[in-house]
Amino acid sequence: MEKIVVRGGDNRLVGSVTIEGAKNAVLPLLAATVLASEGKTVLKNVPILSDVFTMNQVVRGLNAKVNFDQDANIVEVDATDDITEEAPYKYVSKMRASIVVLGPILARVGHAKVSMPGGCTIGSRPIDLHLKGLEAM
Repeated sequence: MEKIVVRGGDNRLVGSVTIEGAKNAVLPLLAATVLASEGKTVLKNVPILSDVFTMNQVVRGLNAKVNFDQDANIVEVDATDDITEEAPYKYVSKMRASIVVLGPILARVGHAKVSMPGGCTIGSRPIDLHLKGLEAM
């Protein structure tokens, strides 16, 4: 589809729409905050979900400072200190999406240790695509 044409007479569409934060968007963004060796990273409209809390713990375990203002739905991450090479098993084992910290750790430190991710068991969920991407880099 090249374009969508909306025709509706003389009534102009006016207003705003609030887009809620999405878990599948914010978890990789939280992992990416580890890349920022200068300054702080601020993520807004962060949903209050258990996986977000777990990923915050993973990032903390890498030696970053994480502050989650749940009232404002804002996460602030300061990863300016040296990042550790190993993601904390205690939290990685709880969540499938924790594998996404592998790339940022590798980029910052030059090597990384991340155990096989945990999470729900809804069938086979290999990490080979992540590994192939890292090998390509």
